[in-house]
Amino acid sequence: MKGIFFCEFLEMVEDTFSPALADAIIADSALAADGAYTAGGLYDYRELLRLVDRLSAQTGIGDEELMVRFGNHLFPVLADRYPEFFRGGATAFQFLSAIEDHIHAEVLKIYPDSEMATFETRQSDPATLLMTYSSRRPFGALALGLMQGCCRYFGEDVEIEQEDLSAGGVTRLRFTLQRRDPLD
Repeated sequence: MKGIFFCEFLEMVEDTFSPALADAIIADSALAADGAYTAGGLYDYRELLRLVDRLSAQTGIGDEELMVRFGNHLFPVLADRYPEFFRGGATAFQFLSAIEDHIHAEVLKIYPDSEMATFETRQSDPATLLMTYSSRRPFGALALGLMQGCCRYFGEDVEIEQEDLSAGGVTRLRFTLQRRDPLD
């Protein structure tokens, strides 16, 4: 997993809770990287899960909720860092529909060693987008947070429901995104 995820997770912990808590969860997690991450580095995704678990133990906030919060934190950071990915996307649905074919393809050009989740999308009508997330890693809650962050970034009021379709060690979630206010 790319180091930007680790760096930004720890940044979120420092900003939301405290730098001392960030240091404490690093010390408590027995990490191979010892919490020394670089944005372009590649790290074991289980280290992020350990950090989330330790933060959950310290705050009483569930792992899933922390991952959703992290996704909400991460989306505007990625938008600032990679503005080229946001060209041509005028709505949240347009942006989300382009993840697999455009954004992930571009990410692979920059980081060819990346292993990313896959997204299948289908817009059944102008107000409804269906997204199916698949990954061997359990980051569905992060994906949900990123979707929420995306909708907020584009200023759209969207309700998101999810259905768990996971099987055989693969996390697979179907998200139904429904615009509350149709776009003009």
